[in-house]
Amino acid sequence: MPATLLSNVMVLDATGAEPFPGEVLVEGNRIRKVAKGRGQIGRENAARVIDGGGMTLMPGMTEGHCHISFTGVAQPFELGMIPPEEHTLKTAANAKLLFECGFTSVYCAASAKPRLDVVVRNAVNAGELVGPRIRAASPEMVATGGLGDERMLHIHRESFALIADGPEEVRRAVRTCIREGVDNIKLNVSGDDFYPNSPGGVTTYMDDEVRMACEIAHEFGKQVATHSRSSGSVKLSVRNGVDCIYHCEHADAEALDMMEAAKDRIFVGPAVGLLYNTVHEAAPWGITEEVVQKLNMRRNLEITCEVYREVRKRGIRAVIGGDYGFAWTPQGTNARDLIHFNKLFGYPPMECIQLATMNGGQLMRLGGELGQVKEGWLADLLLVDGDPLRDLSLLVGPDHLAMIMKDGRIFKDPASYTAAARKVAAE
Repeated sequence: MPATLLSNVMVLDATGAEPFPGEVLVEGNRIRKVAKGRGQIGRENAARVIDGGGMTLMPGMTEGHCHISFTGVAQPFELGMIPPEEHTLKTAANAKLLFECGFTSVYCAASAKPRLDVVVRNAVNAGELVGPRIRAASPEMVATGGLGDERMLHIHRESFALIADGPEEVRRAVRTCIREGVDNIKLNVSGDDFYPNSPGGVTTYMDDEVRMACEIAHEFGKQVATHSRSSGSVKLSVRNGVDCIYHCEHADAEALDMMEAAKDRIFVGPAVGLLYNTVHEAAPWGITEEVVQKLNMRRNLEITCEVYREVRKRGIRAVIGGDYGFAWTPQGTNARDLIHFNKLFGYPPMECIQLATMNGGQLMRLGGELGQVKEGWLADLLLVDGDPLRDLSLLVGPDHLAMIMKDGRIFKDPASYTAAARKVAAE
């Protein structure tokens, strides 16, 4: 692949250092050289020189709690009603949309059907579809009566989950999903307040079940993520070797201590987008203020803020993303999490960007080569029209992304972006 020189850019390398004017040489799929100032890298080294016009060059983002197969439904059971052929096409379209919004990697946190993530990942890797790096997930594995068990004794209804009770059923389910090609196993270890028979404070899986899932998954080099709202489910997840723990809003002091002790091994994600939008933006879909109060959503948002301020203070690695893909959390708006982490949890803008880049690269198991602008690292890069440290909303959606590069290949060309900008200005 010919070398590309990105010149006249502000380099936001996601190390925590202040951005600096500089140049970056990309050769093949790697960053070959990073230099401060202009004219530091010989033009003879590049087949193409791109003048960034002072725009911000930063790493591509990682969606750390991604459901690429969630299609804007208002009720989870609707996911089970979509025929698999149509569902595959919708999943591919979502992957492309996320990529166009600057997510060059996604860590899938559950697939609505067993092979949706796998098929789309394979097609992207083969160059048949445009999309991000994908760690494909299993469906959500749940205990009978837990979050995702949509069955009724008198009516057959498909669900978005796999039902597995006891360690032996969990063993078989995990092995089956691994056989089918997943990278991540998802377990719903707690309930959810949208499910009256298993609310968020209830722990629905037991130690032996979660331990079995982790033992099998880790033996095959896979990761395990859990839906863990209750304090007990957080402790159970840490205790049994889970890699990524989502939600955690009911974590008590003991749970936080356990997460802190395991902070070099685990990641956490609040999925705050769904919670925030449920409280503030879901009325058109019937989630009125009365429903919000009945489900205690405002208090859940408050305690989530309390927990994640503590997560930051303790240095526990967090990731952005969470349950985008429902009707009131549309795909493509996922980077709103950056704003939520800043305004609700107190993360400074630089740290917010690091959650989406550096931490995301580590979550993807590509730590040391993905998520920073460094020599030798993978060339997954964004060129942003503006300074995201001053305005994180620049990273929400595609409008301010002048360039998207993955593996050294340009998928959105800055020449086309600047031409369009000039046209708009002229009009």
